[in-house]
Amino acid sequence: MRNLSKRSLVAPAAVAALGLVLTACGSKASDTASGDSAAASCVDASGDTIKVGSLNSLSGTMAISEVTVRDSIALAVEQINNAGGVLGKKIQVIGEDGASEPTVFAEKAEKLISSDCVAAVFGGWTSSSRKAMLPVFEDRNALLYYPVQYEGLEDSKNIFYTGATTNQQIIPALDYLKEKGVRSLYLVGSDYVFPQTANRIIKAYAAANGIEIKGEDYTPLGSTDFSTIVNKVRAAGADAVFNTLNGDSNVAFFREYKNVGLTPQQMPVVSVSIAEEEVGGIGAANVEGQLTAWNYYQTVDTPENATFVEAYKAKYGQNKPTSDPMEAAYTSVYLWKNTVEKANSFAVPDIQAAADGVSYAAPEGTVTIDGSNHHVTKTARIGEIRGDGLIYTIWDSGHPIVPDPYLTTYPWATGMAKQ
Repeated sequence: MRNLSKRSLVAPAAVAALGLVLTACGSKASDTASGDSAAASCVDASGDTIKVGSLNSLSGTMAISEVTVRDSIALAVEQINNAGGVLGKKIQVIGEDGASEPTVFAEKAEKLISSDCVAAVFGGWTSSSRKAMLPVFEDRNALLYYPVQYEGLEDSKNIFYTGATTNQQIIPALDYLKEKGVRSLYLVGSDYVFPQTANRIIKAYAAANGIEIKGEDYTPLGSTDFSTIVNKVRAAGADAVFNTLNGDSNVAFFREYKNVGLTPQQMPVVSVSIAEEEVGGIGAANVEGQLTAWNYYQTVDTPENATFVEAYKAKYGQNKPTSDPMEAAYTSVYLWKNTVEKANSFAVPDIQAAADGVSYAAPEGTVTIDGSNHHVTKTARIGEIRGDGLIYTIWDSGHPIVPDPYLTTYPWATGMAKQ
């Protein structure tokens, strides 16, 4: 393509989590849970408040992305409390730092559920952190609201996935690139679950759609030396790069990309983990003209988004941008509220039973929970990063896409979940 406008004291459940991280990504998460042995809930709904957890990386390589997710959760809670709370109770947030380490996420999840007795937890970013937490939530029959796009091929009765699954982000991005004439790709990603599984899906799509994969490279989270990888990318001469790097590695990658003279016109990069917050860290001049695939941008033109952006900037500063994962986290708090009110209960089984069809008029557009897999409908958007540091929609799906985490509607993905 040329001239395109374009994520010690280890509790027993945490130990089990480490094994899950190493397993194949395709099984239903709930199939591995020991539902009959789920611990009794210690949530206390008898008083004037109800506790929830906020679990995000406030330190380490992922802090560049996750601090703002914490902030958006706090904003939603503040707004809900100011409007009277949930079932007449004010929400109390118990915050924890996952420190960019999956085992820490598992430990903190166990603490929030068993010691702090929260009614739900909002947070996580990387798929490694989610998979480490998953058995904790299933063993304790607690609820996690996970706000970040991910690789799909998973569902759990104890997780609500409010970010995009593959058919709501990566596949629309591939369709867009194909329509624009892309016939070859180079894959660059961080070395963990999401990029590896996403790239397996991308390669299956490519094989079915006449797209050549010119190369595939991974680097550990937090890596800052991209000279070798970028030189390999330049030598490969692909039409575009599909980027699944996470965290502050993107800063080093794009600066090196520009240093060697690669441009969006020559070889555009489409990223699925760079939002407005990361653009600021990278430097808009280093990524101007590059593409992203998300479901929300600060520039989305809806009345709900105008209200959200104004409220966020009023609380955190006029120079603070909004972004997809933080919008999905903000939305997840309202989805939890709406589901609790539909169920007229804070009890996990009641919330699970009531979830199907619960909607919220989110800043990105209306989202609706699919009770069969706990994902939500999402509108896909391709954006272009511009010099002001914001991302502008250059294509969208026109309607919310029904979640298909196991890619059952794509013949080329047959058997993908079993790999």
